[in-house]
Amino acid sequence: MKLGSYGMDKPVFMAPLAGVTDKAFRQIVRQLGGKYMYTEMISDKALIFHNPKTIKMLDLKEEEEPRIVQLFGSEPRIMGEAAKIAQNCGATVIDINMGCPTPKIVKNGEGAALLKNIQSAVEIASNVVKAVDVPVSVKMRLGWDRGNIVAVELGRRLEEAGVVMLTLHARTREQYYAGEADWEWIAKLKEKVKIPVIGNGDICSPQDAAKMISNTGCDGVMIGRGVMGNPWIIERTAIFLKDHFSKQEPGNQERLEVLRRHFALLLKYKGERIGVNEMRKHAVWYTKGIRHSARFRDQIMKSETSRDMVQVMERIFSEQE
Repeated sequence: MKLGSYGMDKPVFMAPLAGVTDKAFRQIVRQLGGKYMYTEMISDKALIFHNPKTIKMLDLKEEEEPRIVQLFGSEPRIMGEAAKIAQNCGATVIDINMGCPTPKIVKNGEGAALLKNIQSAVEIASNVVKAVDVPVSVKMRLGWDRGNIVAVELGRRLEEAGVVMLTLHARTREQYYAGEADWEWIAKLKEKVKIPVIGNGDICSPQDAAKMISNTGCDGVMIGRGVMGNPWIIERTAIFLKDHFSKQEPGNQERLEVLRRHFALLLKYKGERIGVNEMRKHAVWYTKGIRHSARFRDQIMKSETSRDMVQVMERIFSEQE
């Protein structure tokens, strides 16, 4: 498949995850062999008003292509302006969020709320396509609820508007992340559009990804929550899809080393206070399932300095020997 000028064979994308897929995490995934990743979703209004925190989220310096920036908003003109800013900051692909289910997003008519207003969704996509010189993609859900599945109709109209790739999270907004993703709708969307379709939902292993492609005919996959504390899964899945080879999961020493590198990058980009605060959740995810992790969770959450955090992490992994 192609995404603009980028040729891809069964690509494995890392989903845009708020509070997770920041610059530090993207670098870690890239170091481990991942190729295709999104920024956290970025507010169009915050961008055009030059909110300092938001502008910082657009730091793409020294990142390899494709640099995919995801935007969310509800007004076509503002989304177009924000897309121009993102392109000027180095984005080589613009993705539009039409799937975020969180109340603070949908109450403003953004994210998954656009599934209730197809015309508005199409106008936003059309404006963004016209505003930039880079490929535009859309990530969406099935619909607002089971009684209002719009993915196929919306997908066809987005293709007509100039969108070059669709990612379908096969749940409704009403489901949030509960229940099973209905992969059948990925297959239905793939049948009705000519542009690439990426499948998303319930991919927790390389084998899940292969099964989704086999069952739906989708062109590639996107992994979301499965990447939290497991940045290796992107490259392991890509290898499995290409060579049908199951690369061994990382051992404890590698986990500790990657955790240290990730933490160092967080401190570099965000400083001591924010870096320690954000590392707490990552440390819990990285250590989930290993021996005595529950006992150490409280120590992780109470770590107040980078030195405290590193000592706790080293202690956790030393007990795995």
